[in-house]
Amino acid sequence: MLNENIKAIRKSKGLSQQELAVKVNVVRQTISKWEQGLSVPDSDLLIALSEALETPVSTLLGENVVESEADTVKAISERLEIINLQFARRKAHRRAALHWSLIIVCGIIVALFAVLLVVSSPYLGWDYSTPETAVMGVAIHTFEWGFVRLAPFALIAALVGVFLTRKKV
Repeated sequence: MLNENIKAIRKSKGLSQQELAVKVNVVRQTISKWEQGLSVPDSDLLIALSEALETPVSTLLGENVVESEADTVKAISERLEIINLQFARRKAHRRAALHWSLIIVCGIIVALFAVLLVVSSPYLGWDYSTPETAVMGVAIHTFEWGFVRLAPFALIAALVGVFLTRKKV
């Protein structure tokens, strides 16, 4: 809601992100992040933003209620806290999804190694006099050769990723 309001009011005032950034004394990318909902301005920047857009803070936050000064600051604080909690939850969810995806990748790599060990290159005993068998044997050998050489690096990278994305207690 905040991000949509910032963008709509900025456009209605005919300002570019760069022009607004200069008025608020931040970089253009900060304005872009606010408008995309990737971050939110802190209370000081929110006040500066409302002054630059000549709009009340309550309008930026989506409220049309006239409140006393103390209530307004408290309401802004509560809204920003809710938005920050939503960002934190979203970040934690993405981190958990990445963590489990990397664990799955590790499992797939280990399973493929196990299959290759159990199968033990059966194509080496094939009769390569027919073109279909020869092509299939070369394709399987190419996969096995590439997998055995590249999978350890992928496994190490995935394990490092699992370690880095683990939930810190």
